[in-house]
Amino acid sequence: MLDYFDMESTLSEEERMLVDSARSFIDGEVEDIGQHWIDGTFPMELIPKMGEMGFYAPNLEGYGLPGVSETAYGLLMRELEACDSGLRSMASVQGALVMYPIHAFGSDAQKEEWLPKLGTGEAVGCFGLTEPEHGSNPSAMETRAERAGGHAGDGYVLNGSKTWITNSPIADVAVVWAKDHTEDGTPVRGFLVETDRDGVTTNKIDEKLSLRASITGEISLQDVYVPAENVLPEVTGMKGPLSCLTQARYGIAWGAVGAAQDCFEVAREYATDREQFGKPIGGFQMQQQKLAEMATQITLAQLLAHRLADLKEAGEMRPQHVSMAKRNNVRTARDQSRIAREMLGGNGITADYPPMRHMTNMETVYTYEGTHDIHTLILGEDLTGIPAYQ
Repeated sequence: MLDYFDMESTLSEEERMLVDSARSFIDGEVEDIGQHWIDGTFPMELIPKMGEMGFYAPNLEGYGLPGVSETAYGLLMRELEACDSGLRSMASVQGALVMYPIHAFGSDAQKEEWLPKLGTGEAVGCFGLTEPEHGSNPSAMETRAERAGGHAGDGYVLNGSKTWITNSPIADVAVVWAKDHTEDGTPVRGFLVETDRDGVTTNKIDEKLSLRASITGEISLQDVYVPAENVLPEVTGMKGPLSCLTQARYGIAWGAVGAAQDCFEVAREYATDREQFGKPIGGFQMQQQKLAEMATQITLAQLLAHRLADLKEAGEMRPQHVSMAKRNNVRTARDQSRIAREMLGGNGITADYPPMRHMTNMETVYTYEGTHDIHTLILGEDLTGIPAYQ
């Protein structure tokens, strides 16, 4: 993979081993991800295998989790997304959006019940925040939680709907965020909702034109009873879901680098093999200019991801840092995948080559976990002190 400033030389032995094991896994276990993308399917057999490899929340500790460095976790996301965004999304949602809130905000009983099963892939989780009418403004969510019987010990009844939920049709448990309408101020709370509970449906969203090798669906909640012990006890308010999104966006900032690197390597190989007018097309100035610009932009994204990991490891990473990295790196992957497709000419629109698959996937990644525009406004507020979205 493109590593112009030799960042691999800075990795620890543990980090190098994780990169090697991820690449070996992809080479040995992932068969024809392009066909899955065409068919709109996810390779389900990989879910427990990824668990065996420790790919779910490996940066967390305890409950059988590896507790690797934040750089190692980022490198894993990079390698998975170099294969396909759907593979990284599976690991990212399972780890950052489901296991992380249980680990950070759950009770001991919740951690003991769910983290080992989610970590091995025995159970699959999903994250219910986005609603049909509330995407970029999740604090306006309409999903309601009310005390069952009006008593604190009786649990809750949930009503509402969530959409664009990765893994929901195959999930065993959903981390659902809802407003508690039995308390003043209707604080947001997190609920662990088993998907086999009465009143829960998780319909699949079909005919996507992007992120096709990923299972996406809805969560419909119709008078769903959830016992009090299923409430995440250690968090209230939007801090809960937003802190989860910060973890997931960190992985995306790394993953996008992998998709861009894969596009670059395919374009470079094609440019040196494909001959026109008596020589490889890589010998023409226009193609060299494209490769030089691709390498520069991807290297900048790579360096940004490594610095972000250093800040995270030191406990100094702010959400705004993640917004900048997610915004820049996904834009870079989106732009450079298009250039790579262009360099492949007509061959670039076939599934035999990955750039167009990466390009379409990036349309989703550009939008989810905070749109490009929303991250722009987050940075704008941080730089000026003036919120533009109020």
